[in-house]
Amino acid sequence: MTKVLLTGITGFLGSHTAIQLLNKGYQVTGTLRDQSRMEEIKAVIAQHTDKIENLSFAVADLNDHKIWGELTQNIDFVQHIASPFPRTLPKNEDDLIRPAKEGTLAILNAASKNGVKRVVLTSSTGSIIYGKSADQRSTTFTENDWTDTNNTADSTPYFRSKTIAERAAWEFIKNDKSGMELATICPGAILGPVLEKDFGTSANIVLKIMDGSTPAIPRIGFDMVDARSVAELHVLAMEKPEAANQRFIGSSGYYSFKEVADIIREAYPTRKVPKQLLPNFMVRFISNFDKALKPILIDLGTERKLDNSKAKKLLGWKPIDNKEAVLSCAKSILQIGLA
Repeated sequence: MTKVLLTGITGFLGSHTAIQLLNKGYQVTGTLRDQSRMEEIKAVIAQHTDKIENLSFAVADLNDHKIWGELTQNIDFVQHIASPFPRTLPKNEDDLIRPAKEGTLAILNAASKNGVKRVVLTSSTGSIIYGKSADQRSTTFTENDWTDTNNTADSTPYFRSKTIAERAAWEFIKNDKSGMELATICPGAILGPVLEKDFGTSANIVLKIMDGSTPAIPRIGFDMVDARSVAELHVLAMEKPEAANQRFIGSSGYYSFKEVADIIREAYPTRKVPKQLLPNFMVRFISNFDKALKPILIDLGTERKLDNSKAKKLLGWKPIDNKEAVLSCAKSILQIGLA
């Protein structure tokens, strides 16, 4: 049975990817930082697969470089999905950048020494579309584009951490003599069905619109994608020969927060869903009190679009449309009792 090591199995994307790998017959070892979460996440995943007996766990931290040498032994593929993603910006951005970069390199180094065939690394559209001038922002970005980490006015510590970690991974592969392959996935804001109360940060887009905490909508949007589609793209990038040493954008298209709110309002007319658009200056003012808004300020009034055709043409990827991603996210939030 083909063996896959999957880092960050308790995360929104990690758990969805584990489900798809198990359903395709792979033997999966999922890593998590907190052993107390093991039974909980196993029960969640078991609701979506009848092959739960092929799942095992290992406690591992990105900062613990020694353990990856053990965990990559007798492993065919690595899905490196884990990455620090804070809800508010850290005071020192190295608190994000160092573990993202060093953890990635530790895993790649261990995988190379232990004969792993291919590593699939979760990056982000944040490693593609930021650090741009005003003129550059209006273009349509592809996998050939990179975020300029020197332009701190148009990037955040999180986006810089994803860019630096991914660049380090490609530099490693360029110099690696083992024959190991790399594929990187750059997803947009990930929506889709939330599996448990400890959910991904991107789902906050839907949650904040539904729970009554947002009186008005900021003029902002992102390329979005369903978690199930991103998980599928990770599996395709692992399986397909054509994906070797390639980078893929994982997006189903651009949606504004207003479009998200309109879809939710139509589906749930009795809920108090905001209609009014919030002026940009008000968002900036509120961010002085709500630090969670700070990371999105660089996207106010800016529409950054991506071309997802490479994954479709090369891998046959067919992402779920954004309306379904929003609706399934909203439905799951209500079922779990988050709003």
